[in-house]
Amino acid sequence: MEIYNEHILAGNSTMDRIPKEIDEIEGWFKGFNDRELVVLLEDGKRLIGWGIIKRYSDRIGYAMACETAVYLKGSELRKGYGTLIKEWIITKCRELEYHHLVAKIFSINSASIEYNRRLGYEMVGTQREIGYVDGQWQDVTIMQLILD
Repeated sequence: MEIYNEHILAGNSTMDRIPKEIDEIEGWFKGFNDRELVVLLEDGKRLIGWGIIKRYSDRIGYAMACETAVYLKGSELRKGYGTLIKEWIITKCRELEYHHLVAKIFSINSASIEYNRRLGYEMVGTQREIGYVDGQWQDVTIMQLILD
């Protein structure tokens, strides 16, 4: 919750604008199916970040597609932790028999776009002015990774 709220307040990686309470975050998990999950990365007793695998859509034809995302504490950026979490997510997606992974990234977040590219994701498009955050239109870059 604290890490996600940090990203909400920063305004550069989620369209959420209202900080979440713990019961709201727990509510996400209650709605998960058996192929959706959250993974945590800890350093001792300190939470560094988390990643999520969630269904792309509840329509049956999208059953082999999922959305992936990673959120890190601001103090832990550019230390390789995002790559570590995303690599684990990609491996887990293979185990869960996903074929198509999607990442939606604020287009201004070039570091996130580049690290997804290094992990094999390819840019497939930009949704122009899809979000309105803090008085500014935001574009979102859509990236995908097709698994064998």
